[in-house]
Amino acid sequence: MKHYIIPVFIPHLGCPHQCIFCNQNKITGRQTPVTAEQVAAIIEERLAAITQNRRIEVAFYGGSFTALPEDIQNELLTPATQALRSGRIHAIRLSTRPDCITGPIVDNLTKQEVNIVELGVQSLDDNVLGRSARGHNSQAVADAVRLLKMAGISCGLQLMPGLPGEDWLSLIGTVRQAILLKPDFVRIYPAVVITGTVLAELYSRGDYCPLSLAQAVARSAYMKLVFERQGIAVIRTGLQASEELDSGENVLAGPYHPAFGELVDSHIFYLMMTTFIEQAALHHTTCLFIRHHPQDCSKVRGQHNINLSRLKHRYSLLTVNLHADSAVTRSSLVLEYQGSRYILNKNMIKSI
Repeated sequence: MKHYIIPVFIPHLGCPHQCIFCNQNKITGRQTPVTAEQVAAIIEERLAAITQNRRIEVAFYGGSFTALPEDIQNELLTPATQALRSGRIHAIRLSTRPDCITGPIVDNLTKQEVNIVELGVQSLDDNVLGRSARGHNSQAVADAVRLLKMAGISCGLQLMPGLPGEDWLSLIGTVRQAILLKPDFVRIYPAVVITGTVLAELYSRGDYCPLSLAQAVARSAYMKLVFERQGIAVIRTGLQASEELDSGENVLAGPYHPAFGELVDSHIFYLMMTTFIEQAALHHTTCLFIRHHPQDCSKVRGQHNINLSRLKHRYSLLTVNLHADSAVTRSSLVLEYQGSRYILNKNMIKSI
């Protein structure tokens, strides 16, 4: 059953800190706090528009929901809780900070039947967290995950590669620590420079250099591959495209791209193909014939056929023939060479 998310945006509502990278109003396009009446109206409007069988979730995004006073939390949750108890939706999810999760807070979330909590973690390197003015350390993340899991609430981690002070070694450490926490899922949001943030000031002074798009794609691909091999779902890579972000007025610099997730998946396909070519020593082969699932066509080719161009240039290939074949498993490839067939998948990629 496909998911359908009913989003409720509460930019900065309840958030006790101003992290250097954050300007939720610019990211979400919302600048006023939401009321319980508005939450109820949003739920009713979205439910009326659903015509197919879906797993429906009400999701509170932005801000730090559990930093709100308990009575306000309950007021905002009540319309969603009522819809859940009546069977009109299937789950309630919210986003918050790791240091805004305590035993009493989790007890209240359980009473309100919240099913999923996403923690804005960003990094598990204490140096990176400090330089980003997060206001908590990595131990706070571990404590929050433990409390949520003990209560039977699904827990996701939001990670942000590319923050000040992070390098490849730091990122690898964050990924390893995240795996040890055993989250139910992960989101990956590479850091971008948004107007009206401290990060924008650092960037303008030359004190911060964001990742290039290619660097962010490579790091996100690494993270996605490692998490998925550990059975941890990566449910999104890159910020959700919006008019505010796409306008060019709010993103000063950094690896924002409206199709960032597809770029990551395309890079993973490229790694699958290059890994096989390297292992099979097919350099200077005149032609490769590759079958892929029809829905993976654009990802295999890459934007503007970049994967095909890179393969031809790197390995002196004359032609790379692609053929859509519904018998091929999604996210896999079948490569045919000299009468033999080879099945390529993500597990064969050894390094980035």
